[in-house]
Amino acid sequence: MPQRTAIFKDLGKLDYKTAWDLQESLLQQGVAVKQSPASAPDGPAENAVVQNYLLFVEHPPVYTLGKSGKMEHVLISDEERDAKGIEFFKINRGGDITFHGPEQIVGYPIIDLEQFYTDIGRYLRELEEVIIRTLADYGIEAGRSPGETGVWIEPGVPGKERKICAMGVRCSRWITMHGFAFNINTDLNYFNYIVPCGIANKAVTSLQQELGRAVRLEDVKEKLKHHFAEVFGVEWE
Repeated sequence: MPQRTAIFKDLGKLDYKTAWDLQESLLQQGVAVKQSPASAPDGPAENAVVQNYLLFVEHPPVYTLGKSGKMEHVLISDEERDAKGIEFFKINRGGDITFHGPEQIVGYPIIDLEQFYTDIGRYLRELEEVIIRTLADYGIEAGRSPGETGVWIEPGVPGKERKICAMGVRCSRWITMHGFAFNINTDLNYFNYIVPCGIANKAVTSLQQELGRAVRLEDVKEKLKHHFAEVFGVEWE
């Protein structure tokens, strides 16, 4: 079996709509490859294989509401939100409402799951595994909360459960988009104005809060990139 490859791109600081449009464009490019004839008169097309990507980005403050989300989980008025400079989008991923903002690493894998396995549940568990291994590098034991996608610290300790990474994905023709939001030195006050992921009475945390010190985003990105390649079995182009 040929080695699966992926292109890594760090988009730096980028507004949400621009990044969303880029994801949609890359996904549609992949769908077009799948819809094109498998062969042409002069033989198989060179681009017959869908290109896989992993994008990292840091967004200005924004709330995004997934297609199964509820508006009542937004606890702030439009006027208050505008005054605080927070954007808002209803989007086409699964899940409820979450926050993206400065000092948070957002990861968008646009990958063709038919090159890996056709199982969305497994895909989400492996995305979680990337974050869990990265946190272990910092001496933090993290895990999963049954029935609640994302990565949690002390998920089995009532009253102490706290989410450090939210996840929500979309999949079309087995090509993924959207992904994870990993709180590094994130200002957690932004989560006070929503019911994060639609889960009430459970806290949100960050790597900074857990370690008691700020962490360089570039260091975390390198660890995430390494563990993503390890878990998904890809080589970077």
